[in-house]
Amino acid sequence: MKTKAILTFFIVLKLSLICVAQQIKKEKVLSDLEVLKTSLEKTHYDLYAYTSKKEFDENYQNVRASISEDSLSLLEVTSLFQKVISKANTGHAEIDFPVASYRAYASDDGTLFPLEIVIEDGKALIRKNFSTNSEIRVGSEVVKINNVPVQELLSKIYPQLSAETTYFKNAKLELYTFPRLYWQVFGKQDVFKITTKDNNEITEYHLKAVHLMNDFELKRTDIISPERYLKFYQNTAYLKPGNFSGDEQQYKIFIDSVFTEIKIKNSKNLILDLRNNGGGHDAFSDYMVSYFANKPFTWNSKFTLKTSAILKEQTRIQNDTTDSYFKQILAHKDGAYYDYPFENYIPQSKSKRFEGKVYVLINRHSYSMAAVTAAMIQDYGFASIVGEETGDFPTLHASQFSYRLPETDIVVKVPKGYFVRPNGNTNTSGVIPDIKIKDHLVDENDEILNSILKKIALF
Repeated sequence: MKTKAILTFFIVLKLSLICVAQQIKKEKVLSDLEVLKTSLEKTHYDLYAYTSKKEFDENYQNVRASISEDSLSLLEVTSLFQKVISKANTGHAEIDFPVASYRAYASDDGTLFPLEIVIEDGKALIRKNFSTNSEIRVGSEVVKINNVPVQELLSKIYPQLSAETTYFKNAKLELYTFPRLYWQVFGKQDVFKITTKDNNEITEYHLKAVHLMNDFELKRTDIISPERYLKFYQNTAYLKPGNFSGDEQQYKIFIDSVFTEIKIKNSKNLILDLRNNGGGHDAFSDYMVSYFANKPFTWNSKFTLKTSAILKEQTRIQNDTTDSYFKQILAHKDGAYYDYPFENYIPQSKSKRFEGKVYVLINRHSYSMAAVTAAMIQDYGFASIVGEETGDFPTLHASQFSYRLPETDIVVKVPKGYFVRPNGNTNTSGVIPDIKIKDHLVDENDEILNSILKKIALF
C-alpha cells in the first residue's frame, strides 16, 4: 500500500509541475480575489456567523492591498486566498493546503523544518524528531525558532487554516503538520536555531533542514487513520470503523461481519473508536449505529440548506438531478434557504443488535461526521463518550461542496448547509465527552483506550 501511494505521488507530481511553474498575472489574481469574495457571499450558508461583515471586508481589503508584484506563483496566490476565506472562521469554508506547489517543491529536492509538533495546553511539543540530533527529546516544548517565539509564528500560520476556534486550528495544524505549514508561510530555510524547554531547562540546538521526501514524508505517518478492524480484549470488543466513506455496500458488509463476530464471542462491552477519523457520509455512520441503538434515531434535529447559482451548476454537472435531494436544490430560487427533513433511522432487529455497554472514543481529530455521530450517540444515550473535546462542532455549517475560481483554477470549498445536533443544542463547541481523558499525541501510549479498559475491568 505504501509503495502504491508513493508511485501515485510521483505520477500526480509530474502532471502538476507545468501549471505550478507558471506565474499568474496580477490582474488575474485580483479578478479571482473578487470572485472569491462575491461567490462566498452567495454560496456560504452564513458567511458572517462567526465574524462580522466589517471584519471580513477589512481583512479582504488588506489582503488585496498586499498584492504589489506584477505576477505571483500559485503558492503565493493560494496562501493569499486562504487568508480571505479563513477569516469566516468556518471549518468547512476552506482552500486546501497547496499540494501542487508542495509536490513541485518536493521534486526540486525541497527541505523542511525537522520537527513535527503538536499543541497541548498551549504548548508546542515535539511529536517526532526527524533531525540527526538524537539528544532532542520527544515531548520537549519548542519555545522559539530562529529566536522568534512559537506563539508569534503560530499567529502567522493560523490565517492559512479555516476553523471556528484556535483549538480547532491547532488540530488542523497537527493534521497538515507544522513542517509543511512552516514552509508554506516562511519559505525554504537551510538551518534552524531551536530553543526547547524540558523540565524548566532551556536548551538551544542548531539543526539542518531535512530532505522533504527521504527524511520526512517517507518516515512519517498521518494522524487520520482510515484503517477498519475489530479486535478483542477479553470480554470487550474494540471496533475501529475507519472513515465513513468509500464503497457503501462493502462498508455495510464489514459492519455486518463485525457485529456477527461480536455476537459469536458473546462480548459484554463494545469500544467504538472515532478518534483520528476524517468523517464522511451519514449513510455509513447511521448503519453502524443501528447495531447498538435501542430506538429510532436521526443525526440532526434540524437541517437547512441554502441554494445558489454556483451550487446549481455543480449539481447539474456532478449529481443525479432526479434524486429528491438534488431536485430541491434546483427547484429553489438562488439564495433561498429551506429545510430538508431526515427520517428516523431504524435500528437492527433485536436478534442482531449489540445490547451490552458501549463506549465511544473521541479526540480533537474526530472530524465532521465522526464528531456529529458521537454527538448523536451521546444525545440518544446509546453510549458513554470518552476522551477529549472534538475540534469540529456537532452543530455546524457543513454539507460542503466545491467549485473552481475561473482564472487560477483554485478549488474553493464552502458549506451550503447548517444542521443542529439531535438535542437541539446550538453551543459553539466541540463534542464534550462524558468521561474526560487527555489524548497525548507525543508518545506511543494510548491514554484514552488504556484508561477505559481499566475502568471496564473494575466492573
